[in-house]
Amino acid sequence: MERHKGIDDRGGGERGACDRALTALVKARALSMGFSAVGVSDLDLAAAGRRLEDWLARGFHGEMAYMTAHGEKRYRPESLVPGSIRCLSVAVDYRPQSAAAMQATLLDPDAAYVSRYALGRDYHKYLRVKLRNLASWIEERYGAFGYRAFTDSAPLMEKPLAHKAGLGWIGKNANLIDRERGSWFFIGELLTDLPLALDEPPADRCGSCTACIEACPTGAIVEPYVVDARKCISYLTIEYKGVIPEPLRPLIGNRAFGCDDCQLCCPWNRKSPRTDHDAFLSRDGLDRATLVELFRWSEEEFERNTRGSPLRRAGYECWLRNLAVALGNAAPSRTAAAALKERRDHPSELVRVHVRWALRRHARGSGERGAMRARA
Repeated sequence: MERHKGIDDRGGGERGACDRALTALVKARALSMGFSAVGVSDLDLAAAGRRLEDWLARGFHGEMAYMTAHGEKRYRPESLVPGSIRCLSVAVDYRPQSAAAMQATLLDPDAAYVSRYALGRDYHKYLRVKLRNLASWIEERYGAFGYRAFTDSAPLMEKPLAHKAGLGWIGKNANLIDRERGSWFFIGELLTDLPLALDEPPADRCGSCTACIEACPTGAIVEPYVVDARKCISYLTIEYKGVIPEPLRPLIGNRAFGCDDCQLCCPWNRKSPRTDHDAFLSRDGLDRATLVELFRWSEEEFERNTRGSPLRRAGYECWLRNLAVALGNAAPSRTAAAALKERRDHPSELVRVHVRWALRRHARGSGERGAMRARA
């Protein structure tokens, strides 16, 4: 924990007893700091752990070896942070623009679609800093206590904890969904030894809706609530570092980094709020960039333009790989073909494989267009 002195050590009451007054004050402070929702859960993740083990046994994690690296620690938070008895979960909205604007980018084959969570600053550090500031506020008023802040930064099952804390239910697309905010929000946690009062998890409100399953471009939602990462565009363009299977490449479309389709079609997102955090707004016109423009970034430009950005997770080679695939799906043009030819002899075989595929697609498309003109 980030503080060694626990609440029992300062005479704050019996461990495990709920302090409702303290909980109300902490929640009020969290909301005043810009968190859009806050809730408290216990640390019992036994049911979620069983589902995780089944998912791993089916190989749906692909090459994300880190998913299996920590064993039961993922669903035993008390072993991850000894002494903790509660999880304080928070949410921050990040939707930067309207659904219509996002759809327009997806429908423009020459535009680069970047998952909207990655347009601005990296949320990991941003949320952890805010959580630590909240912890410092608590400490200043109530004395030292034990805690540790998380934002997708350790082997912790965050969505099940957030569900138990009342922040939303886990939908059929495996995203956390709230009836007021939809699913366009980040989550973070404080594991703590404070005896905070527990919240109730919300009911599953997906009902008979299958919009996300039907909208997934690659069919990665293999059954309700189960995603095969090996087919998921977010996995293929961010986590996966190898050659993208050829049958999946045309389905990626112009998605250069991540995918938002299962959120764009979700009925609960029709009224989701726009973010009021400048940190998550688009940087350097990334929401308006073309595939060719981004594909021509040098490695130095990539490093400079992605400083403090989630885009860094892919790395430069995979960035070019993704853009080569997207260019292969773009309408045949001299500009796109010329950009691809510039990378035909790239030092990375990973890049060359996808560039050659894209050039074949352009040659075939140009040939088909020529034949149509001749027939006309």
